[in-house]
Amino acid sequence: MMREVRWERLFPDQLEKQFKECPVLYFSYGMCEPHGPQNVLGLDSLKAHALACEMARAHGGIAAPPDYWHIHDFGHYSAWGERTIGEELRRWMTAVPPSHHFKSICYHIRTADILGAHAAVFLTGHYGPNWMDLKTLVELIQPFVGTRLYGLPDFEANTHGFENDGKSCGDHAGKVETSLMMALDPACTDMTRMPEQNEPGFHWAMGPDAYKSDRRIGERMVADEVKFVGGKVKELLAEYDRLQPGHTFRTYDDVDKFWSNQIAPKLQDFACIKKGREEPEKIPEYSVWHENWKGETY
Repeated sequence: MMREVRWERLFPDQLEKQFKECPVLYFSYGMCEPHGPQNVLGLDSLKAHALACEMARAHGGIAAPPDYWHIHDFGHYSAWGERTIGEELRRWMTAVPPSHHFKSICYHIRTADILGAHAAVFLTGHYGPNWMDLKTLVELIQPFVGTRLYGLPDFEANTHGFENDGKSCGDHAGKVETSLMMALDPACTDMTRMPEQNEPGFHWAMGPDAYKSDRRIGERMVADEVKFVGGKVKELLAEYDRLQPGHTFRTYDDVDKFWSNQIAPKLQDFACIKKGREEPEKIPEYSVWHENWKGETY
């Protein structure tokens, strides 16, 4: 039986014992969006949370409940949706504006800090430029909290790539994500739902190389990612021991002041917003992807 590491499924005494043994928290982020006919819509969060659990089992610590609300439905994200998902499927997306998503992460960091976590990993399974902004946010907030922080997209930890080519890799509902899902939660992938190869159509954003998906390769990628993050956690814990920092994010007001003073003035320069404003593609007005395409609420 696998050791339970999920925050929401632990009893209080178990949480305290495991956190005392290894004061590390793993936060996972993703969303519901079409991932081809062969994968469930929650792949991004399911993938990230399952990886976080594997990391906690291997290296110690607690996996926080996953967050299924992420960035989509504006700028280049809308253009991508119109191009790869099309009009056939209602969006079925758990999408929020970037400001909502990133401020939520600030509150999550506050929780890690008041709990006295020595290290916290923030893992996103949803791609696009938002992962660069996650790293920016962590960099901006680190001087204000004692918990040592690290943010990354899961593909950053996939250092050997699908074909063992030595390159970090990710995709969208293609051979990488589908193989990972096969390994992490087989019930969430059904290859019999895929269309015939070369069949024309959008196929709900399915990656063209999804036919190459393989559970065994997915298992190797999982092991690779768990090992990579384990090295980062070791570095964070050593840094905490060296610095012995205090934990200073105590209240919601602390987060709000930090957001107003440090993040809000810089938000327009975040990569996902900047790229959204510069999106050159035109989306037809009749399209369901047109509504927030050039929206100003970020």
